[in-house]
Amino acid sequence: MPRESLDKKKTRCRRIIAKLKKQYPDARCSLDFTTTHQLMVATILSAQCTDERVNKVTADLFRKYRSLKDYAEAELDELKQDIFATGFHNNKAKSIKKSAQQLLENYNGEIPRTLDELTGLAGVGRKTASVILGAGFGMAEGIVVDTHVARISRLLKLTSLKDPVKIERDLMKVVPKNDWIIYAHLMIWHGRAVCIARRPKCAECILSKLCPSFQPAR
Repeated sequence: MPRESLDKKKTRCRRIIAKLKKQYPDARCSLDFTTTHQLMVATILSAQCTDERVNKVTADLFRKYRSLKDYAEAELDELKQDIFATGFHNNKAKSIKKSAQQLLENYNGEIPRTLDELTGLAGVGRKTASVILGAGFGMAEGIVVDTHVARISRLLKLTSLKDPVKIERDLMKVVPKNDWIIYAHLMIWHGRAVCIARRPKCAECILSKLCPSFQPAR
């Protein structure tokens, strides 16, 4: 197969996004939250954990801890127990408590709105920062690359890389900037419904004609 030019890849990517928008008109962040700080906490908890499990944990967590001060002054051992079910609870609890302290001390309790400032907070890497900016503020500063986004983007030959930062750079070249936020949600929803890692439903996939990895049923 001849190598696809950047312009053709951009065109194909736009068609992919259009089809997925039609298929998943309600695609959005799967984490439950009502404040941007709750989104930040939920995103920290989502590392190596399903959104479904995080939402079960935060249902009680957000009732118990209602303010930044509650997290900043939380008993660490108690907070660890409260988030135990999400895994890696020791590091996550430390990050949640420390980041709340940083927000109170350095940002007057406000969530900053730049990648550089957000990634300076405990437990907030580029992916988490992009989730906060996108789902919390509607700001497209990057593309969230989780396991679904990385895997499906490789199958679609929009990237051939495995490192999330490098994948993001590739995607930012072909995904229109006004779709940077929705792109990740669409990939995640499609990955859960059809392009399932261990048992992809290729025969049912609306992207079959646009996917170089499509395997027709035998």
